Amino acid sequence: MALIKSISGTRGTIGGKMGENLTPFDIVEMTSAFGYWLIQSGKTPKIVIGRDARISGEIVSNLIINTLLALGIDVVDLGLSTTPTVAMAVPEENASGGIIVTASHNPKQWNALKLLNSKGEFITKEDGKKVLLIAEEKAIEFATVDKLGTLSKNDSYIDWHIDQILKLDLVDVDLIKSKNFKIVVDCINSSGAISVDPLLKKLGCESILINEETNGKFAHNPEPLPESLNELSRAVAFNQADLGIAVDPDVDRLAFVCEDEEMFGEEYTLVAISDYVLKHTPGSTVSNLSSTKALKEITLGHKQEYFSSAVGEVNVVTKMKQVGAVIGGEGNGGIIYPALHYGRDALVGIALFLSHLAANGKKPISMLRSQYPNYTISKNKIQLTPEIDLDMIFEKLKSKYQNQPLNEIDGLKIEFDDSWLHLRRSNTEPIIRIYAESDSEVTANSLVRKIQTDISEFMKD
Repeated sequence: MALIKSISGTRGTIGGKMGENLTPFDIVEMTSAFGYWLIQSGKTPKIVIGRDARISGEIVSNLIINTLLALGIDVVDLGLSTTPTVAMAVPEENASGGIIVTASHNPKQWNALKLLNSKGEFITKEDGKKVLLIAEEKAIEFATVDKLGTLSKNDSYIDWHIDQILKLDLVDVDLIKSKNFKIVVDCINSSGAISVDPLLKKLGCESILINEETNGKFAHNPEPLPESLNELSRAVAFNQADLGIAVDPDVDRLAFVCEDEEMFGEEYTLVAISDYVLKHTPGSTVSNLSSTKALKEITLGHKQEYFSSAVGEVNVVTKMKQVGAVIGGEGNGGIIYPALHYGRDALVGIALFLSHLAANGKKPISMLRSQYPNYTISKNKIQLTPEIDLDMIFEKLKSKYQNQPLNEIDGLKIEFDDSWLHLRRSNTEPIIRIYAESDSEVTANSLVRKIQTDISEFMKD
């Protein structure tokens, strides 16, 4: 069981003791702090809220809504929705902020409050610290009975979100419709069922849904990783579909399965879509330090500039704004397309990818994948326990690998001739993430094992 309070919100497991898990007390505390911070900032007292289909989602949402109303803040409740939909609704509603109730890729026992600013983007590190300070000080004033907030509900925003996507210049609706794509969608028992399916229908695709009940009882690990997508892969083959689509519970991550049951690779979601965007729109690209270097190669191939950022959507967005990037995101299948909004969005990713695929003459998706560099990322983790001194580990690794190029903007990234390794504390779980990439799976796995051995030796000292 766990509770993680960070600059971007609160995430934890449902049940258990206050302060150790995500209990009603912790939910009310963070909501009160966020709402009061917005009030003190002089922002319009209005917040948009939405949730994924997690079992605990409605309970958590109700706690948040009533806490905000007690602060005197008006609430627009989108109900069951997606993270990018809530993000886009915030500025559309002229709201002061937003709260998304989702633990994204975490298992069903987890939930979280993701905090958005008035632009519908994740709050900055500096603002997050202010919210946490208010929560610690507990000097929060609630509204009197005559100044309580009001609640309105609006379930039309997913359709509006889809319509905004279809208006984009690079989404070729007519061309996609002409290809009559047959697509299997793994909705992971959450918001994908009410968002991906209507998008595909408006694009003239035949969609076959699996795990479409929006009950939050995830049929498998909700993270769209290859080992979780066996059912989708089999369904693609059984239905003789052109491709499979997998999203996470809040629909901000996107992965594809090829017609031959092979994985397109979540890292290559961003690579392929960036290739399409760069063919039509010159500009730079951005991804985080844990993402494949294939994006850099594709970007340079288009004679454009590539930049990297620390892991985390807010960090990628900040860098994208700094360099004026036309496309960016994270290697976990998170697509950020500024022409629509600055946030990870699987729905716009689907529309852009299908435009790309259709422009290729409806060649098999596996042929599209073969056009790109073939790297392997080994993704691993170590449980973070109190006896692990991460700062000490980083210092010793820096000393041992001092002759290699090092990047310290987010944990420690070590560059080798044709490979890299990135070690960092997770923002969403009490773990250390260890990623390594190489053009050889054996080499990538060996790099991870080598670092794991180094860490074990350091812990003995």
